[in-house]
Amino acid sequence: MAEIRPFRGLRFDCAKAGSIEELVCPPYDIISEEQRQAYLEKNENNIIRLELPKGSDPYAQAGETLRHFLEKGVLARDQKDSIYIYEETFTVDGITRSFKGCIVRVKLEEFSKGIVLPHEETLSKAKEDRFNLMKATDCNFSQIYSLFNDPQHNVTKWLDTYSDGAALNELTDAEGVTHRLWAVTDEKAIAALCSEFADKKLYIADGHHRYETALDYRNYCRENGTAEESKDYVMMMLVDMEHPGLLVLPTHRIVRDLESFDAGALLEKCKAYFDISPCSDAASAQAGLKTEYEKGNKAFVFYSGAGQYHLMVLKDPAAVEALLPEKSKSYCGLDVSVLHTLVLERIFGIDAENMAKQINLTYVKKSEDAIASVDNGQAQCAFLLNPTRVEEIRDVAAAGEKMPQKSTYFYPKLITGLVMNQF
Repeated sequence: MAEIRPFRGLRFDCAKAGSIEELVCPPYDIISEEQRQAYLEKNENNIIRLELPKGSDPYAQAGETLRHFLEKGVLARDQKDSIYIYEETFTVDGITRSFKGCIVRVKLEEFSKGIVLPHEETLSKAKEDRFNLMKATDCNFSQIYSLFNDPQHNVTKWLDTYSDGAALNELTDAEGVTHRLWAVTDEKAIAALCSEFADKKLYIADGHHRYETALDYRNYCRENGTAEESKDYVMMMLVDMEHPGLLVLPTHRIVRDLESFDAGALLEKCKAYFDISPCSDAASAQAGLKTEYEKGNKAFVFYSGAGQYHLMVLKDPAAVEALLPEKSKSYCGLDVSVLHTLVLERIFGIDAENMAKQINLTYVKKSEDAIASVDNGQAQCAFLLNPTRVEEIRDVAAAGEKMPQKSTYFYPKLITGLVMNQF
C-alpha cells in the first residue's frame, strides 16, 4: 500500500531570514494580491515569493529566488533524513482543538491503483500553474493534506511520543491558529513509522491539483530523461481520519441571477421530497440543522430573505438514488448530493456545468455571509448546510467516485513555509 519515506527538509534559517512568523503564509490559492504585498512588506524572504511568484515570467522568477535563497543561506537543507511532526491548535465556537500529523515523502501512485484516492474534481488551469512552478524550482513548497485509517491509532501514539520536547518552530498566525514543527531523525523510529503505512490507503483531503501535478511532473521527467528517484515522491501531511481534533466545516450555497425566482413555488415543489418547517430566526434554523445532523438525517436550511428560514429534511434517500442510478449509496447520501440533485438541478435547472462555472451558484464558507448576500440583494436565496463527515469522504473515495464541487472544507488549512521538499 502507501510507501512513505523521510527526507532532508528545506527550511528557513531564521538567524538569516527573520522570524518564522514573517516567513510563512496561508495556502497560495486563498491569498489576494493585497495580502501578498503585505507579506512581502513584512519580510522580503517570505515563502510567498516562491509559492505565488508574480511578474512577466513568474516561474523563472521563482526559480531564481530559490537559487538566491540557497546561496545566501536563507534556506538550508537539514543534515539528516527526517520525518516532521506538525501540529495545529485552534479554537472554533469556543472549543479549542488540536491535531498532529507527519510530513513525509509519499510514493506517487496513479489513482487507478487504489492506494492514493481523490475525492473531488480538479481544474486544468490550476494544474498548469503548479506544473510550471514545479518545472522551474524542482521543489514542493507546500504539503498535500491526506487522511488514513488507523483503528489502533498507532501513528498518533508515535507522533505524541516524539513530539514531547521543544518544537523546532512555533508560531501563531493572524487567525489565532498555533503551528508547531518537530523533526524525528532516529532511524529505528522512522522505520517503525514507515512500516505502519504498509497496509494503508491515503485519502486526499486537500491538494488534489498538486498531487495530479506531481504525477504529471514525474511522467514529464521520465519522458525527457531527467527522472530521478526523488521525483517519484511528493510531500504530504498525513493525519489519522479519526483524530478527535480533525474538523471539517460546511460550504454553503447561494443562488443568484436566475431569470425567474419564486421562493414559495420552490418550497411547494420541494414538499415532494422534504419535510419542511419554518424557523423563527437564524439561530433556531442552525440549531435545527445541527439536530438533524446528530440524528444522521440529510437536511439543510433554505433562506429566502426577510428573516424567512425553512428547515428541509429529506424524506426518502431512495429519491436521490433513483435519479443517480450510476452512483454509489455513499455518494447519493451526501447532503450536497441531495441538494444538488433534487433542488438545484431538478427544480432550479442549474446543471453540473453551470455549478462548475458558478454561473448561478456561489460557494460561501460562513453562514452569516450567505445570509447577508440575500439580505443585501446580491443573491436570491441561500442554502445552509451541515459539514460532510470524514467517513463519508472515505466511503465516496473508496467507491472510486468524486464528490460534488466544494463538498469539504478542512479547517484550519496547513501553513506554507515550515518545511519544503527539494528534489
